[in-house]
Amino acid sequence: MAKADFAFFHTLRVRWAEVDMQAIVFNGHYLTYFDVGFTEYWRATGLPTVVEQAGSGQELFARKATIEYHDSARFDDMLDIGVRCAGFGRSSMRLVLEIYRGEQHLISGELFYVYADVKARKGVPVPEHWRAVISAFEKCPPSAL
Repeated sequence: MAKADFAFFHTLRVRWAEVDMQAIVFNGHYLTYFDVGFTEYWRATGLPTVVEQAGSGQELFARKATIEYHDSARFDDMLDIGVRCAGFGRSSMRLVLEIYRGEQHLISGELFYVYADVKARKGVPVPEHWRAVISAFEKCPPSAL
């Protein structure tokens, strides 16, 4: 995707504890960056927080994560994490994420979440209200997601 295709970015600075002996960000930290980006994306939509979801007995569970490395981030780099909802299934949502240092595209990835009943551990439909809010946030018709 192009950087301009993202409606949401979260910026963070690479900390010393996140780099390895090669002086680059250790690969596993990119999943943490994705999680931080998704958390801030969700907060920006105004949809129910994880605490509110837990209280309802239904919440999002991570199902799958992929990462593709194009280049490395280094200590003290300022990174922009782009997050975009790329689609919904009946009980799932797919997010596309990219990490940039300035205009340089470093990392691509996807996160798949399933909305499920906590006790039954079984998928339930993503609420229509959530779909509408995210569609408006992404500035696209619900049918496009």
